[in-house]
Amino acid sequence: MSVWDDLVGQEPAVTVLRRAVEGAAAVLRGERGAAVAGMTHAWLITGPPGSGRSNAGRAFAAALQCHNNGCGECNECRTALSGAHPDVSLIRTELLSIRVSEVRELVRRAAMSPTQGRWQVMVVEDADRLTEQAADALLKSIEEPSPRTVWVLCAPTVEDVVPTIRSRCRLLVLRTPPVAAVAEMLTAKLDVDRELAWFAARAAQGHIGRARALARDSEVRERRTKVLEVPFALRDLGACLKSAQQLLDAAKVEAKASAEKVDEKERAELEQALGVGTKGAKPREANAALKELEEQQKARAKRWERDVLDRSLVDLMALYRDVLVVQTRAGAELINDELRRHIEQLGARTTPEQTIRRLDAISTCREAIEANVAPLLALEAMTVSLFEGRTDGFHIPRQVRR
Repeated sequence: MSVWDDLVGQEPAVTVLRRAVEGAAAVLRGERGAAVAGMTHAWLITGPPGSGRSNAGRAFAAALQCHNNGCGECNECRTALSGAHPDVSLIRTELLSIRVSEVRELVRRAAMSPTQGRWQVMVVEDADRLTEQAADALLKSIEEPSPRTVWVLCAPTVEDVVPTIRSRCRLLVLRTPPVAAVAEMLTAKLDVDRELAWFAARAAQGHIGRARALARDSEVRERRTKVLEVPFALRDLGACLKSAQQLLDAAKVEAKASAEKVDEKERAELEQALGVGTKGAKPREANAALKELEEQQKARAKRWERDVLDRSLVDLMALYRDVLVVQTRAGAELINDELRRHIEQLGARTTPEQTIRRLDAISTCREAIEANVAPLLALEAMTVSLFEGRTDGFHIPRQVRR
């Protein structure tokens, strides 16, 4: 067991990080030259969604604190991975952006010497969500870090981080985990049936968290099935508009169910901290604090809804990608192999040029929603673009719904 075990299919990146940890240990021993060459004070870890960027950042932080370079069993490793280590700061956001006030607090902590561990490690899991002002506040600390401070920034791509920040970091790129590696992880760690594990690994397209959810939750698989039925239900303009509304409604329901669990707990904790409901006068700042919390929760719900929609659109793109593979006889493995017969039927009725236009329509919809276009309008425009005339209807057989 080690802190690197959760980095599925990322052996090249793990090798780089292990070398850096050895270099960091050499720094603490006062060595110079080649012994410390692998270590630097600022890192930018990039990779596609679900590749394990945050896990890599946490594992690196734990290994830097560990006297055995990341054994995964000592107190330093366990507390660093969980976020409880006093010298490991983990910052992520459920909102649309990381505010400058949060970064200033992080910069203040970064200037301190380690209180217990070997290094002061600052892990920013959503560096792509830094506002311009937040990035400016972070820049000086990265340019002139304290002697025993290490910054670890995580983002989907290097272009998602402002040039002034990324130019001062060492870049580490994670790859999309291979299907075989994800399937093996599901069978070994979660004891998932082999057939279901391979289905989940293919359907997740390298997203580890998504693969776990698909393997463990039949409702997640059912929601995905309904998304994949959309292209075959577009018989006329009315069906296009109905499908767009259904996609949005499903995203709202899923996001709301997730948000309600967190919202209720957060409000109860804040009310307890403010003394709401206890005897005596209600604190003057209570209403303002509760209102601010509600606004943050609304912003988070909006992001979650957008994330659910984007995941659905990625599933649709995978379906049309499979159609294009069949049409061009590319020979690549189908992501939705369990739907091969239906994909072949759709491919036979259309041309590769039409399929590419439909892929472009989905991509345009994703970009529009990311740019805060009203989701329903973006989805309606997409489903109309996907419409290809009357079909014979389509229902995914029960045996492939799992």
